[in-house]
Amino acid sequence: MTQPPAPSSGFAQFKVRQRLTMMVNRYDILQVDEAGTEQGLICFAEQKRMAFKEQVTFFTDAAKTHPLFGFTARKVIDLGSGYDVVDAEGQPIGWFRKDFAASLGNSTWHLGTVDGFECVGQERNAKVAVLRRVWDIVPVLGDVPVPWLFHFDFRAPDGSIVMSSTKKVGVKDVYTVDLPAQENGWRLDWRVAAAMAVALDALQSR
Repeated sequence: MTQPPAPSSGFAQFKVRQRLTMMVNRYDILQVDEAGTEQGLICFAEQKRMAFKEQVTFFTDAAKTHPLFGFTARKVIDLGSGYDVVDAEGQPIGWFRKDFAASLGNSTWHLGTVDGFECVGQERNAKVAVLRRVWDIVPVLGDVPVPWLFHFDFRAPDGSIVMSSTKKVGVKDVYTVDLPAQENGWRLDWRVAAAMAVALDALQSR
């Protein structure tokens, strides 16, 4: 299936900013205008460190009284089994998983929605992907932050881009996420895209 038949609403672009704290990693999902200027917080996500089973919840407010959506690992430790993205009521809205075989050369993720749509995301620059792999396996360099930026493009079976994540140069991890509309007006659910964007930062090195 190349594209789901019905259009969907949501954001065409947003930013993800990581903020490190003592016990959790926090990600702010920020609305932007057409020029890319930040317009305020959409929601934020919290990832508990050293969790037995990976789970990330996105909240609408700082008090964390209103969960909006989130993603949970299907199994403990086994990342290959994938993650489910659910809404505030726990109903599935999407999923993603890392393709470890393909990722030996170029980090590869599969992303899908509950209506049968599926796309594949890979690092935009294959050369950088290889350099990052070498960096990760060298013992001396393993704990040193990777000096190269990594950007991802997610493509539908027909080759069209449905999501892209571009990392900004800077001390803090900031990503611009674009969700281009397809020919029939459909756009990837921004909640699924936000979950995937956060996972690209939080889980990429695993």
